[in-house]
Amino acid sequence: MATHLDLEEQEQLDQLKHFWNTWGTLISAVVIVLAGGLVAWNGYQYWQNRQAMQAAALFDAVEVAAQSGDQERLTQAFGDLKAKYAGTTQAAQAGLALAKAMVDAGKPDVAKEALAWVADKAGDEGLKALARLRLASVLMDQKNYDEALQQLSAKVPPEFEAVFADRKGDVLLSQGKRTEAIAEYTKAYKAFEEGVEYRRLVEIKLGALGAAPQGLAVAAAAAGEGGK
Repeated sequence: MATHLDLEEQEQLDQLKHFWNTWGTLISAVVIVLAGGLVAWNGYQYWQNRQAMQAAALFDAVEVAAQSGDQERLTQAFGDLKAKYAGTTQAAQAGLALAKAMVDAGKPDVAKEALAWVADKAGDEGLKALARLRLASVLMDQKNYDEALQQLSAKVPPEFEAVFADRKGDVLLSQGKRTEAIAEYTKAYKAFEEGVEYRRLVEIKLGALGAAPQGLAVAAAAAGEGGK
């Protein structure tokens, strides 16, 4: 009986040796690759978390500098974020904060540089669109209408299309292009949902140009007839 069991164990051992000789190298390679991938993934996660923490600390410095009006510190903190953490949300937000502070300080050219960087480098499409919108406003204030329209012609997320059309209408109206401005205001009016306050503002602009939306025109006509 013992001999029979020994033979079975020897047979199983021989089968195991044969299997390992055939597949052992491949199995070892797969295990090494999987282990290496796991280590790399954990390392990447650690690196990302560390980047986010350090970027957040620098953004805190940006906020403090913006609130205190320390332009030098604000510029330095934003520069550090651009250099070390360009792909983070904090870097883009810092650029927007710097631009606002510089516009308030009467330094539009510095603001334009920061906004152009965010519009080009930000990882978030919404922040890119916001930077383009603000950059167009600065350019419009400088009467640089063609460049402002160029910024407003970029492809943006759907939620920004209405406000971009409205701002485009502002630029065109500043150029004396009344018909084109009305077309953009109308596009913006239709894109905004009813009840949105911004839609009412666009409605007022259209009314001032004698191109009030149909509903407003009908209401105005009814009010006029009621007053007779």
